[in-house]
Amino acid sequence: MRFSKFLLMSLIAGFALPIAGCVEREVVVQRPAQGAVIVAPKPPPPPPQAVEYVPPPPAGAPGAWVWQPGHWRWNGREYVWHPGEYAQRPAHVERWIPPHWDERGGQWFYVEGHWA
Repeated sequence: MRFSKFLLMSLIAGFALPIAGCVEREVVVQRPAQGAVIVAPKPPPPPPQAVEYVPPPPAGAPGAWVWQPGHWRWNGREYVWHPGEYAQRPAHVERWIPPHWDERGGQWFYVEGHWA
């Protein structure tokens, strides 16, 4: 009886461990530190085919909130899609320059979005 219980537990563990490794993990993408240089070894993929849903802006004065579209970020191993979000427009600025990737000498440099 003791041997069969051990055998059963071993079989369960043997099947459970490979399945546990298949669980999708959430990738946390952090904003780069101000002035940080982010370099990727390959170009970002095209944006996802799905149209990005833009919710209504938060309450406030008209034009106080600006939609910042989604974009690709590099997490050190791969590109990860960062969904769009609203940002409050600072006083006395004209427009939002979205983040983008510039190719220089075969490497891809991330340029953080900024107000101009």
